[in-house]
Amino acid sequence: MSATEAAQGSGAEESRRARVVLVDDHRMFRTGVQAEIGQTDSTGVEVVGEAADVDQAVTVITATRPEVVLLDVHLPGGGGVEVLRRCAPLMAATDRPVRFLALSVSDAAEDVIGVIRGGARGYVTKTITGADLVDAIFRVKDGDAVFSPRLAGFVLDAFANTDAPPVDEDLDRLTQREREVLRLIARGYAYKEIAKQLFISVKTVESHVSAVLRKLQLSNRHELTRWATARRLI
Repeated sequence: MSATEAAQGSGAEESRRARVVLVDDHRMFRTGVQAEIGQTDSTGVEVVGEAADVDQAVTVITATRPEVVLLDVHLPGGGGVEVLRRCAPLMAATDRPVRFLALSVSDAAEDVIGVIRGGARGYVTKTITGADLVDAIFRVKDGDAVFSPRLAGFVLDAFANTDAPPVDEDLDRLTQREREVLRLIARGYAYKEIAKQLFISVKTVESHVSAVLRKLQLSNRHELTRWATARRLI
């Protein structure tokens, strides 16, 4: 290989680098993502910080100024939308802007649209493979918009419709976590499956289901499923 070719190869390798911050309130999930994508020599991704809630996220992002933030939607302290709001100046910076890619278990339209309106460049679900996540990180770093295939339709529909979405007072009574549990129950998941997917205990799942039934004045999961189906939440 000539010196010129070596220099070009070195430049190409160097250009495929991305400094990333992981924001998720589940330590085990952050550890898994770090193990999957954080092998810098092979992926080009360097994880420069982690955070488990809104305040930590803003502090770490401000201190490290990563190129991409992998952001969970549901976080203690106000959620991913609050992180986006408080990091708006960093996203708007002309010199080294920080870009956000939502990475969440939720595939609910309101979650997707909320973070995109907040300034995120994309939204992928936690079923994504490590290789695809690395690809998404570099695409977002380059300024592209990236979505899991099913979610792109939500965004197109939302921004094509200029009317404000109707307010659902019943749904608004539920917390974000209760909405996640509601959707999974309505889709037929068992409590153990929900606990595994959301990284919470079975007892916590049971508590959330009880709260949902109480707030919606429903008696059992069959009524809950009908309620969710009627609102197209499944």
